[in-house]
Amino acid sequence: MVTAKPTVRVIGTGGSIAGVGPDRMDFILYPEIGDHITIQQSLDRVPEIQEIADVRSEDLVSVGSTAIGAAEWLGLARRINQIFREEPDVAGVAITHGTATLEETSYFLHLTIKSSKPVVITGAMRPPTALSTDADLNLLDAVRTAACPDSAGLGVLTVLNNEIQCGRDVTKASTFRVETFRPNELGFLGYADSDGKVIFYRAPLRRHTSNTPFMVDSMTDLPRVDIVYSYAGADGLLVDAVRSNGSDGLVLAGFG
Repeated sequence: MVTAKPTVRVIGTGGSIAGVGPDRMDFILYPEIGDHITIQQSLDRVPEIQEIADVRSEDLVSVGSTAIGAAEWLGLARRINQIFREEPDVAGVAITHGTATLEETSYFLHLTIKSSKPVVITGAMRPPTALSTDADLNLLDAVRTAACPDSAGLGVLTVLNNEIQCGRDVTKASTFRVETFRPNELGFLGYADSDGKVIFYRAPLRRHTSNTPFMVDSMTDLPRVDIVYSYAGADGLLVDAVRSNGSDGLVLAGFG
């Protein structure tokens, strides 16, 4: 008996995972001097994905993640919520994203997606054209995790370097290392292992996705909230500047 493969939506947003450099030794300059590939071209590089899931792909935006902000977050959340409403056969969603703001997008979606189905974000520290790129395996692992029934109900997940992390907890620690995304002191949620298995060891218990009060489908913008860091010798100059320039709120990152 042939078992039907799950259907996974794969959404491209750009970033290093879609980058094209001039040669295999370009690990740094490709965002400025190179081109980019579509999400379908990324999928075509990894035909093994077709053994895991039936994939439907689309490019929502194609930018470096330093250019991603409120408008892109809202658009991405609306699109994913729409997919889950209108395509009930979709088992999960995988998103390719630049690594610079991957953690911010992950946390935003962790709070605003209104489904318990898996949503997985991945990226790459080395573009597809670079020597020893991590782009292909990260994409494969993201689709595997999005297609896995055990991924449901865990909120938004990030998958890079075989490591599965909670979108609330993950943070980028290095500009160069492929193991750059690290969890908080509680550790990884699990692994997308090289034997093809997706294994979880713990689950996030803080409220997320369908259990949050955040409804963004009708929103076109977010309130402006600025962050001011405290440091030795700081005065109130930056706070005054924020207040006088129309900020809707202020987060003060104080001493610890």
